[in-house]
Amino acid sequence: MIVGVGIDVVDIARFERSLERTPGLLTRLFTEGERGLPGRSLAARFAAKEALAKALGAPRGLLWTDAEVRREDSGRPTLHVAGTVAAAAAERGVARWHISLSHDGGIATAVVIAEGECG
Repeated sequence: MIVGVGIDVVDIARFERSLERTPGLLTRLFTEGERGLPGRSLAARFAAKEALAKALGAPRGLLWTDAEVRREDSGRPTLHVAGTVAAAAAERGVARWHISLSHDGGIATAVVIAEGECG
């Protein structure tokens, strides 16, 4: 059963300028494992975090660093949650996450599906 779906798009150049202008954003938005990635990948991960929040119904109090996008050896992205995000997901009955990322033509996009248990 689908609990929620979220989608978000980010202008990569604008996002990179924001990171340059406000260096503290990097640590506020991304986990240690995400921070060394190129700008286009960070923009896609930010889009994923926004999409995740939308899939949860945009509850207040989520910490960006309580969600991390990782990549399997195959290249498939996976979503890992902890703390505030895990608590909000548990409240809503989320058992699994599905995520898709893309960046092309100066735009990064992400779709997140929050899935609950059937029955």
